[in-house]
Amino acid sequence: MTDHHEEEVLGKAYDSRLMSRLLHYLRPYKSYALTALVLTIVSAPLTLAGPPLTMAAIDLFIAPNTKNPPQWLPMWFSGALKNAAEFLGFGTSALSGIAFIALVFLIANMAAFAVQYTQAVMLQTMGQRIMYDLRKEVFAHLQRLSIQFYDRNPVGRLMTRLTTDVDALNEMFTAGVIAVFGDLAMIFYIVILMFSVNWRLALVSFAILPLLAALTIWFRLGARSAFREVRVRIARINAFLQEHITGMPAVQLFNREEEEMKRFDDINQAHRKANIDTIFYYAIFYPAVEIIGAIGIGLIVWYGGGQVIKSVASIGTLIAFIQLAKNFYEPISDISEKYNILQSAMASSERIFKLLDEPVTIKSPDSPVRTGLSRGEIEFSNVWFAYKDEDWVLKDISFHVEPGEKVAFVGHTGAGKTTITNLLLRFYDVQRGRILLDGVDIREMDLETLRSNFSIVLQDVFLFSGDIAANIRLGNAAITDERLIAASREVHAHEFIKRLPSEYSTEVLERGAGLSVGQKQLISFARALAFDPRVLVLDEATSSIDTETELLIRDAVERLMKGRTSLVIAHRLSTIQSVDKIIVMHKAEIRESGTHQELLAKRGLYWRLYQLQFYQDFKRSFAESAADD
Repeated sequence: MTDHHEEEVLGKAYDSRLMSRLLHYLRPYKSYALTALVLTIVSAPLTLAGPPLTMAAIDLFIAPNTKNPPQWLPMWFSGALKNAAEFLGFGTSALSGIAFIALVFLIANMAAFAVQYTQAVMLQTMGQRIMYDLRKEVFAHLQRLSIQFYDRNPVGRLMTRLTTDVDALNEMFTAGVIAVFGDLAMIFYIVILMFSVNWRLALVSFAILPLLAALTIWFRLGARSAFREVRVRIARINAFLQEHITGMPAVQLFNREEEEMKRFDDINQAHRKANIDTIFYYAIFYPAVEIIGAIGIGLIVWYGGGQVIKSVASIGTLIAFIQLAKNFYEPISDISEKYNILQSAMASSERIFKLLDEPVTIKSPDSPVRTGLSRGEIEFSNVWFAYKDEDWVLKDISFHVEPGEKVAFVGHTGAGKTTITNLLLRFYDVQRGRILLDGVDIREMDLETLRSNFSIVLQDVFLFSGDIAANIRLGNAAITDERLIAASREVHAHEFIKRLPSEYSTEVLERGAGLSVGQKQLISFARALAFDPRVLVLDEATSSIDTETELLIRDAVERLMKGRTSLVIAHRLSTIQSVDKIIVMHKAEIRESGTHQELLAKRGLYWRLYQLQFYQDFKRSFAESAADD
C-alpha cells in the first residue's frame, strides 16, 4: 500500500519548466492576473497611509516643534495638507488640520478596502477558472487512457490528482505568486519611506534582519520536512479508507473490524504526530517573529527616543517608525509561508503534468477506415497477447464468427475468455496477430465507431448515480422513453421497475445499493437491448442470477441475440447449449471447437467440464430437495 499510494518527495520550490507550463493555464486569464497585480501594488501605499499621516498630525498640529521644525518629507506634505484643508473649508487651526488628516486616513482605508476586495475577487475568480480548466483537461485525458493504465494506477492516487493537487495550484495562483509581489511592494515602500524620513533610524530598524532571516530559513526547512511527512501520512489514510470502505462487506463477514481498527489507529496516530510536528514549527515561528519584532521596536524606541530628546528627530517620526516597523516584519514572515505554498504547488504540478504526459496508447488512427454500421463479422487471426512482458494470456488464437452467429467461450478461470472481449473492444492492443471486424483491422477503425457496434453485459454490473432511466440510456438522447420501456419489457425488467417508488425516475444509490444482484443484471440487459448493438457480448452475465431469474430472462436473452452476432462467456454450460459454436479454451489456447453435441461426442476437455458441472448441479439440486423435505 505504501509503495502504491504514498506521495512523492517534494522537489524544488521553483522549476522554470513547470512554471512555463503552468503559465499556459494562466494565459487565457492574464487580464485577471495583471489587474490583480496592479491592485496589489496599489494597495500597499494605501495600507501604509497611516504612519505618514500620523507623523504629519503629530509634528504639524499636535506637538509642533516651532524652534526646530522637522526637515523631512512632511514639509511639502504639510503645505499640501493645509491648502487642501483650507480649500475644503476645514480652516487653518490645528483641530481643523487633525480633522482633515483623519478624513484622509478614513478615505485611504476605504480605498484600500475597495482595492483589496477587487483584488481578492479577481484572484479567486482566476483561480477557480484555472482549476475548472485543469480538472476538465485531466478528466478528459483520463477518459482517453487505456485500461492498462488503470491496472497499474490506484484510484486513490488519481483522485488526489484531481482534488488535492489541483487545489494546491489554486492556492499558488490566488495566495502565492501574486501575493508575493504585494509583500515585496510593501517592503519596498516601507524601506523608501524609512530612509526618506530618517536614514539612521532606518538602519537601526533593519539591525534585526539577520536574526529574522535565520529564523525564516529554519522555519522553511523544518516546515518543508514536516509538511512532506503530513502528505505521506494523509495519502496512507486515504488509501486505507478507500480500500476498506469499498471492502466493508468482507471486513464484516470475516469479523476483521477489531484488527482493521488497530491498523487504522496506527496510521491515524502517525498522521496526528506528523501534524503535531508542523504545529511545533508554527508555534515557535510566529511568536519568535513577534519577539524579534518587539526587539526591533525596542531598538527604535531606545535610539529614536534619544534623538527626540536631542531634538534630532521628532515625536511623530518616532511613532511613525514604530508603526512602519510592525508593517515591515509581517510581509517578511509571509514570504516564508508563500515559499511553502510555491514548493507544494511545484510538487503538485509535477504530478499533474506527469499524468497529463501519460501517452494515450489506444486511440483512433489519423485516417480511420470508414466502415459504417457493422455486419458483425469477427475474425481473430494468430492473436498473441500478454498483460505484462511475455506472460502470454492468449497464444496464437484464431477463429471466425459469421454475422448473426452465436458463439460461446468456455474454459477454466484464467483461460483467456474475458481477454478476448477486451481485445475486441480495443481496451488493449494485441502484441501479435490481427483482429478484424467486417474484414477491417480494428486498429484502423475509429474507436467511437468501433465500440458503438457493441453492447456488453458483465457479471459485475456497474450502475452510476442517477435514476433508473439514466442508467439504461447512459446519456444517449436517441433512446426515447418508448424504446427504453420496450427494452425493459423484453428482458422482464419493467415489472420490478414499476414496483419501485418512482418507477423509472427512482434514484439509484452508489453502485446500485438497494437493488438485488438480479435486478441490476436485468437493468444491464435492458441497457444492452436499448442500444440495439450489432454485436452482443455476455460475459458470465447470468452467473450471479438465481435459477428463477435465469429462467425468467432466458427467453429474453434469446430474443436479444436474434439477428445479432453474439459472444457468450459462461461458466454454466447449460446456458450455451443452443449456440451455433462453442470454443473451448485451456491455458491460453483454443483446444476444441464445435457445437454442444459435437464436443460431447469427442469426449474431450468440454465433455469433462460438462460431466463435472453436471455432477455439481446434481449435488446442489439434491441438497436443495433434501432441505425442502
